[in-house]
Amino acid sequence: MSVNVEKRTDPPGESDYATAAWELKEQIRSAEGVLRQRRGFFVDAYRRSTAHLLVENDRLVAFASVRRDGYILFLAVHPDHRGRGHAERLVADIAEDHRSVTCHARTTNRQALGFYEHLGFEVIRRIDDYYEDGGDAYYLKLGGESLRERLSGFVGR
Repeated sequence: MSVNVEKRTDPPGESDYATAAWELKEQIRSAEGVLRQRRGFFVDAYRRSTAHLLVENDRLVAFASVRRDGYILFLAVHPDHRGRGHAERLVADIAEDHRSVTCHARTTNRQALGFYEHLGFEVIRRIDDYYEDGGDAYYLKLGGESLRERLSGFVGR
């Protein structure tokens, strides 16, 4: 089995990997109860964003969709591919292109919050009833002056 992971991009207006991204997101939602969105919302947001994709043997293993302002809409890594630095690589790619990187995370999603804290994200504020299902969120921002250097260290650049 190849461990060669290729980076690809779906720029705004393109959706070559939208179906694969939706299926990966839904697989994670079913197993972990996170990443809950309606399909129409997801596809619309995906098409308006830049999607950073990691593909192994023509199979999507991770993706991050980001708006023009550096806000991460979606970040997902296939469960079988976690622990390999894929999410760090995606966030580092986003940080290279944006002065500021922000996102929301459910207050109950300890795994995501731990990951973001590990990278240097800081909680800016809590937002009650942020999600459609009434779930609360933290608004997070990647902090620090040496953002690119720190993320480069995570992915060995």
